[in-house]
Amino acid sequence: MAVPQNKQELLQAISSSYQQLRAELLTVPEERCRERSLQGHVKGTQMSVSDLVAYLIGWNELVLKWSHAKVRGEAVDFPERGFKWNELGALAQKFYADYADLSYSELLTRLQDVYGRIVELVGHCTDQALYGAPWYKTYSQGRMIQFNTASPYANARNRLRQWKKANSLA
Repeated sequence: MAVPQNKQELLQAISSSYQQLRAELLTVPEERCRERSLQGHVKGTQMSVSDLVAYLIGWNELVLKWSHAKVRGEAVDFPERGFKWNELGALAQKFYADYADLSYSELLTRLQDVYGRIVELVGHCTDQALYGAPWYKTYSQGRMIQFNTASPYANARNRLRQWKKANSLA
């Protein structure tokens, strides 16, 4: 998929990759969703499908947090307070823990909700706001949103499809 260059393309990329991912997530048997048999976000670790969903929720929530802080004129700690860009594995572990108490269906509902809020956020932005100027270092707001929504959705779908195939669930 080409890198989105405007609001409409960004919305299409987010929606398309989310819908494809959701279709895959809905076919995961409930009894397998906590099984730690997917390659984790830290080299040499394993995660569950539930952890993968928690990871996506965590990043999507960060996108919203960054965007709301920027609108209020507040400084943003990228990627998250207490974490540096070279500590993303630890941040992933935090996301797994943050949502560990939710059932698989609750995680899917939470992901659906945060996805909807991302779409709403983008829908309220102009092309100029999304792509007209750097928003974080050299990256536009649209690019940062895409990095943390559409791209991870597509990556998660690929991981999930490989896992399902390896576990005879495809």
